[in-house]
Amino acid sequence: MTGTALVLFSGGQDSTTCLAWALERYAHVETVGFDYGQRHKIELECRDTLRKKLRQLKPAWAERLCQDHTISLAALGEISNTALTSSMAIEMENTGLPNTFVPGRNLIFLTFAAALAYRRGLKHIVGGMCETDFSGYPDCRDDTIKALQVALNLGMEKRFVLETPLMWIDKAQTWQLAKDLGGQEFVEVIVEDSHTCYLGNRGDLHEWGYGCENCPACDLRKKGYQKFVAEAA
Repeated sequence: MTGTALVLFSGGQDSTTCLAWALERYAHVETVGFDYGQRHKIELECRDTLRKKLRQLKPAWAERLCQDHTISLAALGEISNTALTSSMAIEMENTGLPNTFVPGRNLIFLTFAAALAYRRGLKHIVGGMCETDFSGYPDCRDDTIKALQVALNLGMEKRFVLETPLMWIDKAQTWQLAKDLGGQEFVEVIVEDSHTCYLGNRGDLHEWGYGCENCPACDLRKKGYQKFVAEAA
């Protein structure tokens, strides 16, 4: 087992699955989370518990999981004026995108992650971007990630590899990937300890996890889990 990786780790379902994916592949894995004033900031509070649970699942993961970093990006929340960073109803805009889209978010996340990876000597940068089950965000698309990889490598004279293991799979397949990586026990960790709900609802535990059930993130997670369970039956 060789290689180093930095995982963009929010505390949500996708990033938790990506963290396990990286722990199966690389000898040294670090994590980074971003505080940008998101309404569902509670996801950041899930990160420590998730890292602890992953260490307990597999001895090999415990050996490979190393430092965690949190970066404050308050300015992003201040200028974005979206349903993820202010108290407004979630709805579609005339651009065709939901108002949960935070312009430049993934571009900024990956740029800061690359700067951190540069300082830490890490090669692979892993994110949960996906254009199969997503809300149409342009910074989740494969073309965007590939273009940014070129720009980062040119601008830093490095050979970073941006990894997006969820890019071409739907949410049901993401649940299945989690099971393949860590068994049913890992699926239960994601259900109980990760957070996806855009409204930050941790009051109601459903079969697929905590959430309001109605926001786009909950809807994707719920439908994906139901399809995952149905296909496994």
